[in-house]
Amino acid sequence: MNTENSASKISFRTWTAFVVYGLIGQIAWTIENNYLNVFIYKTVTYNPDAIAVMVAASAVIATLATLFMGALSDKLGKRKVFMAAGYIIWGITITLFGFIKKQSVAKLFPAADAVTLTVTFIVMLDCLMTYIGSTANDAAFNAWVTDVTVPSNRGRAEGLLATMPLLSMLVVFGLLDGLTQKGKWIEFFLIVGAAVFASGILGIFIIKDKPMEKKEGNYFQNIFYGFRISTIKQNKLLYIIFATVCLLGIAQQVFMPYFIIYFEFYLHITDYALVLGVVLIFASIISVLMGRLVDKFGKQKFLIPSAIVYVLGMLALYIVGIAVKGNKILIMALMALFGTLTMGAYMLEMVALNSATRDLIPKDHVGLFVGIRMIFFVMIPMVIGPLIGSNIIKNSPLTYIDEFGTLQSTPTPGIFLGGAIVAVFSIIPVIFILRDMKKPGYYASKVAERN
Repeated sequence: MNTENSASKISFRTWTAFVVYGLIGQIAWTIENNYLNVFIYKTVTYNPDAIAVMVAASAVIATLATLFMGALSDKLGKRKVFMAAGYIIWGITITLFGFIKKQSVAKLFPAADAVTLTVTFIVMLDCLMTYIGSTANDAAFNAWVTDVTVPSNRGRAEGLLATMPLLSMLVVFGLLDGLTQKGKWIEFFLIVGAAVFASGILGIFIIKDKPMEKKEGNYFQNIFYGFRISTIKQNKLLYIIFATVCLLGIAQQVFMPYFIIYFEFYLHITDYALVLGVVLIFASIISVLMGRLVDKFGKQKFLIPSAIVYVLGMLALYIVGIAVKGNKILIMALMALFGTLTMGAYMLEMVALNSATRDLIPKDHVGLFVGIRMIFFVMIPMVIGPLIGSNIIKNSPLTYIDEFGTLQSTPTPGIFLGGAIVAVFSIIPVIFILRDMKKPGYYASKVAERN
């Protein structure tokens, strides 16, 4: 019997869980990362700072939730309960957004600033929803994926999971975006909340915990393990990978929170779902196909090329925005082409870096390191990136008068230039990663120590 092939085989049940929990979880995050921004912009205020504050607050909460709850799942030796129960509660919190309206807040609190108070309520609910979602998805689900995969199949697993954010956007844009354009926000949030709730119920039957030993020792000491200097020195390559992903994420977050608004208010393209659908489908295909190549040829071969294409793709999107005027079909075609290159390159680099991350995480601290990972993958990018984007937007000379006679700022192509500039710096830590990976036996020995 070939034990290596047996160990590298992922069961149908596990693939099903990857698809269900990966896709439904990312649909929920698409709502949080993209449509809550549009929800605020269209129904409450056009001020981009409101979006930046909400994104930053949720990123901090997501990181704290993943850090503390991931470590708790390590200590208890269980993931399933956090995943199934978490998705059920997560679905309930999502539905509540549909019932927050500026007009209702103004009636309930006539003496208060209705806009500020409405934004505050949305941010508070977003933080609650994010804490639950991060517990279920970022902490428990991501740790479980590491539990049930091995180094020889993680490229394939990551190739599939990397498509989920884009596929979720495709599902939401294709099936639900029309509701938002018609202002049917209650129906929009109810449908998504129900889907997340149902996946939690399904998880009771399809998720199977891998046998784990309960983590011994003091809970809070275990949490701070990942912040010790000795731990960082022991896992130097892992933290360099974290730094690389951090820079890539900041670059993406410079433009991503404002992406739909850019289409609708700068390019004046209301049928943006068609362009985004093309980008998401082809970028997902790239991710799945390249995930197999990452397993076959090695992660290091894809890092520099994907980083370069990522930067060039954002530069091309910037040039299209400032140079191509009037021809809607041409603009849509070029946005689709360069958007696919940008997102495809980003996903390929993330496939390689994420699979390397899972290889290098110490098996006794998987849940904890999922939380440490969130600091670099989510919190820092989503705090810094949107603030950079907001400042680019506010310092742009492009403004317009809204229906209330108020001067408003519009996202401009500068958000892509800002992202490209940040992404250039990601090449620096990649050089150090490649240096370590090319040392004879170095990477293999590090993987062997941790698995």
